[in-house]
Amino acid sequence: MNRISTTSSRLSSSTRWWQLCFGVVAMMAISSPQYVWALFTTELTTLLNASLTEVQVTFAILIVAQTFLSPFQGFLIDKFGPRMLLSAGAILTALSWVLAASATSVWGLYFSYGLLGGVGTGIIYVGVIGLMVQWFPEKRGFAVGMVAAGYGFGAIMTTFAISSSIKSAGVSSTLMTFGLIIGVVGFLAAQGMRRPKADEVVELAVRHKASDANKESKYSYKSSEMLKKPVFWLMFIMMTMMSTSGLMVISQMGAFAKDFGVHDAMVFGMAALPLALTIDRFANGLTRPFFGWVSDRIGRENTMFIAFGMEGVAMTLWLMTTDNPVLFVLLSGVVFFGWGEIFSLFPSILTDTFGTKHATTNYGFLYMAQGVGSVLGGPLAAMMHEATGSWTPVFMTVIGMDFMTAFLALIILKPMRRKFLANTPQEMEMKMNSAVAPAAALK
Repeated sequence: MNRISTTSSRLSSSTRWWQLCFGVVAMMAISSPQYVWALFTTELTTLLNASLTEVQVTFAILIVAQTFLSPFQGFLIDKFGPRMLLSAGAILTALSWVLAASATSVWGLYFSYGLLGGVGTGIIYVGVIGLMVQWFPEKRGFAVGMVAAGYGFGAIMTTFAISSSIKSAGVSSTLMTFGLIIGVVGFLAAQGMRRPKADEVVELAVRHKASDANKESKYSYKSSEMLKKPVFWLMFIMMTMMSTSGLMVISQMGAFAKDFGVHDAMVFGMAALPLALTIDRFANGLTRPFFGWVSDRIGRENTMFIAFGMEGVAMTLWLMTTDNPVLFVLLSGVVFFGWGEIFSLFPSILTDTFGTKHATTNYGFLYMAQGVGSVLGGPLAAMMHEATGSWTPVFMTVIGMDFMTAFLALIILKPMRRKFLANTPQEMEMKMNSAVAPAAALK
């Protein structure tokens, strides 16, 4: 008790909220490489005398580097601390745009914008998520949702400015200028970030006890231990299926909107596709803190069932009303409101299950599911459409994934996780001690 009360005088109640603010700013800074990429493609094909397919490989490299390297990035953050690594991530992100500005071939673009950009943004994304799950034990879903929303919303602040700059100054000048801006903003935000100290973790757990809806592990599993547990692989499969569903819509919406005949239709005085994309971006951002907040109160698995089921219903209605432009726009927003929360729910439930000490590295392994989903929802979904000549099999596949993941959360994951948490080393030790105590008393 003395230790906690002494620490309390040092740990201000505002400290973790400042950490959340810095985390949101850092995430907003590194969101542009992914979300404004489409603004650069036309100019880059002309500048580099390359085909659109060749240029688009850059984006695939960016996503793969951001996701598949995340376990290693998380390990470095856990080992050397967030400030150093997040600063390095901001510098790499800036350098990726600066070097891309002077690229003379697609290979230069692949290395700069793709590889360096993916590594830089991946470090910050995984690092910030890993910090939030430690600072907010009782608001874990909400806090992770807020920084994830920062990543989703961040590009809104740069989209129009970058579009205008490309038209007036050209793509090279735009990459140079905005690369330096997002790098400086990310670097400054990183200077304010740190992980809670060991005694602060204890105090946070006592002062801000999580609700009974989300039981937490008293034991922190290393990644090597976590990867041997079936409950982790169930989460990985579930996140892969949900990532596939959402990324299929993100990557293929323009194509199936054209095939459905609603691409150029007018809705509320605007073209259907741009309007849908605008609504989707807001829905994709708002859902992350909202469902994170809900999960803090009613439990992660219960929230997953509601959100994933909502997406499945919306996707089904979408497929049944493909020729209605108004419903196309409105249902697209519901689809994204039922999908974007995976970026708050999965990091939260993973940390609930495997502890906070190695949370950053552990989430790095789970985040690889996003990379797998990008392949399944992108190239493989396009191949299925080409092979069948219809979007119906693609939609039916992802709808099946939505409903399957919803039911897995409630019927399989919930009892499986409850049993797992009851058998952590600390829980088993407490059970043994409680059994030994009566026997010793009898003697």
